[in-house]
Amino acid sequence: MSRLPSLARASLATRLLLAALLVILVSLPLAGLGLGHHFRASTTAAFDERLEALLNVVIVEVRYDALEQRLRHERSLGDPRFEQVFSGWYWQVSDGAERLLASRSLWDQRLPVVPASGPEVRDVMGPRGVPLRLIERDIRLAPLERPLHVSVALSREGLDAELAGFTRLLVLSLLGLALLLLVALAAQVRWALAPLRRLQGDLRDVENGEAERLDTRLPGELSRLAGAINGVLERDRRLMERARHAAGNLAHALKTPVSVLTTQADSFEEPLRQRMRAELRRIDEAVRHHLARASAAGDAGLHRPSRCLEVLAPVLEGLGRLAERRGIRLSHSLPPELMLRMDPQDLQELVGNLLENALRWAATTVILSGGEEGGACWIEVSDDGPGMSEAQRQHAMARGARLDEQEPGSGLGLAIVADLAALYGGRLALGRSPLGGLASRVWLPAGPLSKAQGAT
Repeated sequence: MSRLPSLARASLATRLLLAALLVILVSLPLAGLGLGHHFRASTTAAFDERLEALLNVVIVEVRYDALEQRLRHERSLGDPRFEQVFSGWYWQVSDGAERLLASRSLWDQRLPVVPASGPEVRDVMGPRGVPLRLIERDIRLAPLERPLHVSVALSREGLDAELAGFTRLLVLSLLGLALLLLVALAAQVRWALAPLRRLQGDLRDVENGEAERLDTRLPGELSRLAGAINGVLERDRRLMERARHAAGNLAHALKTPVSVLTTQADSFEEPLRQRMRAELRRIDEAVRHHLARASAAGDAGLHRPSRCLEVLAPVLEGLGRLAERRGIRLSHSLPPELMLRMDPQDLQELVGNLLENALRWAATTVILSGGEEGGACWIEVSDDGPGMSEAQRQHAMARGARLDEQEPGSGLGLAIVADLAALYGGRLALGRSPLGGLASRVWLPAGPLSKAQGAT
């Protein structure tokens, strides 16, 4: 039972080859058995016909000498082996009593006598334990009252050797044919499945972001499939772009009313003004959070690898000026060749939120770093702010925890980062920074680093 799931997941080529192997293992042995049986029957029949011809010659040449009252055989059968002692070629004429006539090759041995009205063929053991093929029949010869039993026997060694040789040749031929058929079928399967391999390669290119469409120059069935997949991809792109544009328009539409309400809240008296500003801040953060999730492209599979430093250059430039105004030193140590399979806008959103969160709590220093490890890339932002305790970090990373509800050192930015990382199959890890504050590290899918290095 354990092998059934593995067979269910087997490739098409494996399935076709296994089916062909099953057909070969069933059909060729059956064909071999049929051919072997037919050859054995025809060869044995030809051997028996020769025996019957020799028997008829013996019968024709048998005479009874009335003067000497004994049986006589007029002439030789024409084969010297009947004259060689224990040659395996024998004939015998007997009435079952005192009258006996036999070939010289029998010497002092005798063939078994079994009454037979017509020609009958059977296998017997001859002199010196040699297997014989024997034909016999009873005849009447005047003026004898008792019937004569005439028999001719030939050694089976030649017949058996011929049958064994044919069987050996047949087995080798069938094995060679099976091997030839398997090679031919493997070549046929490979040729027939070549369009599927091309389609698989195109899908891999689309998944890796190296192509946007599948090549439809394929056989009819696969061409229609590729066209349908292209339609689905194009529709998904349109829907994604429409959603991102809608999210952006909604953000612009909500920004102005929130700003106006915030300004008008300044005209209220305390503590109403403070409560209004807190509620407006909550609305602004909720809008930013959910718009960031709605506008994210997500899924690393359909994006080209992005050079991290080039994509983040505008973010580092803009937040660098903000850091200068706050008296904070913002530096980075991103490798120039570091690449991520991520939408550039989402990457800017993710790193921007990490840096904004760090700048909010840092005292003097914020450092952005990155690298590749174990087939994945990581980006880390460290600050020298108050940070988070071990209990706070564990609670923040627990399933279902809301990072935007944690104590200082986290905030809305980390919630957006965690959601964006999850959309791309990555994860956010929080730890203590060597600077004394919070270290936020995000693991993300890597791009082809070797290709990036070769391009430079």
